[in-house]
Amino acid sequence: MPKLLNAFQGAFFGLILLAMLRGITACQPSSQQQMERSSPIEALTSTADTAGFARALEPRVFHFPEDAGPHPEFQTEWWYYTGHLHNAAGRRFGYQLTFFRRGLAPKTVLHLKDWPTEQMYFAHFTVSDIENQRFYPFERWQRGSIELAGAQAEPFAVWLDHWRVAGDPEGEVTLEASAAGVDLNLRLQSLKPAVLQGEQGLSQKSAGVGNASYYYSRTRLASEGTLRLPDESQELSVRGTSWLDREWSTSVLSQKQAGWDWFSLHLPGNQELMLYQLRLKSGGVDSFSSGTFVNAEGKSTHLKVDDFSIEPTANWRSPETGITYPSGWVVKVPAQQLELHIEPLMK
Repeated sequence: MPKLLNAFQGAFFGLILLAMLRGITACQPSSQQQMERSSPIEALTSTADTAGFARALEPRVFHFPEDAGPHPEFQTEWWYYTGHLHNAAGRRFGYQLTFFRRGLAPKTVLHLKDWPTEQMYFAHFTVSDIENQRFYPFERWQRGSIELAGAQAEPFAVWLDHWRVAGDPEGEVTLEASAAGVDLNLRLQSLKPAVLQGEQGLSQKSAGVGNASYYYSRTRLASEGTLRLPDESQELSVRGTSWLDREWSTSVLSQKQAGWDWFSLHLPGNQELMLYQLRLKSGGVDSFSSGTFVNAEGKSTHLKVDDFSIEPTANWRSPETGITYPSGWVVKVPAQQLELHIEPLMK
């Protein structure tokens, strides 16, 4: 019998849609709508000019702590932290802290203390208060110079202003972010070894040469610290579990692809599941959709598009943009006898 799991029983890792649906575009807005809604960051990252940047062409050997740090020879990379948290009374929260680096021109050396720079950093920080159905999203961007923003491998750190993650990437790191009365401080302890996604860490996203990323995850991070929310007098002691995704590439979606649905799931029995489903503009699922199943001992199994299915069961329409998004799914991985009924804790 397949295992039937429900989000409220802890199977669903992503408490917030951003923790799970990176880049989802279920119903594409028109080109005019996209232009009107573009932020400076979206305008910056929309260029497809990749000349001079390195490409992810073949599997490579990963080295730590070096690969926890920046790869400026590639155009784009991110450090993507998401997690579940709760206090002693069982009150639940979700969070996301993601740092993005974007190369404006090819460069192989970062000069963090110099004014000139070809590096732009931006970051997303969000907290979900499940009990009160409140979502707190923040976004910042900064030039990667004079230590306003940057990343380094030894000692490991990535930061933008006072949003920061630093420490031992294979052991314990500290995570700090605050904005508009929301203050999060966590210690994250890696409980399992890094997982190489795709084929030995090479994650192919489309048929184009170099349209791939180097991609690894730390799928189970014990998390403990404090959280303060606006209009609440007391700081909350919280603990839970987090997930880190690390990717770097010089890659864009193909002309046939519309977007993707991305899941990072903590399962019972100390197991994890990552899946992404690339959607085609013509409808249907791209053959480069992929995933990874990680067992309790940390052994990973690569999943190809025919090894799993993702079926939406509900939708949610944004009152701000009018765009409709999936908001409920059935995920099946037959070889692992998994049938996951996923419901977001917040719309």
